[in-house]
Amino acid sequence: MEELKFEKAIKKLEDIAKELETGELGLDESVNKFEEGMNLSKACTKMLNEAEKRINILINSEEGIMEESFTPED
Repeated sequence: MEELKFEKAIKKLEDIAKELETGELGLDESVNKFEEGMNLSKACTKMLNEAEKRINILINSEEGIMEESFTPED
């Protein structure tokens, strides 16, 4: 799979979900779209995990840079 930006991968994943929700695809095409969606989902998860690691490294404390867990606010 070519390298995707996170935003483009999410958009493509949303498009696949919409296609699958229509129920207009044949079985083979649905399975292929589902597989593509799963691969995109895994890629997005990997990108998010890598971003989280980078954020952890960059959090500063009085003693310099130290690692802290990043918890997004809802």
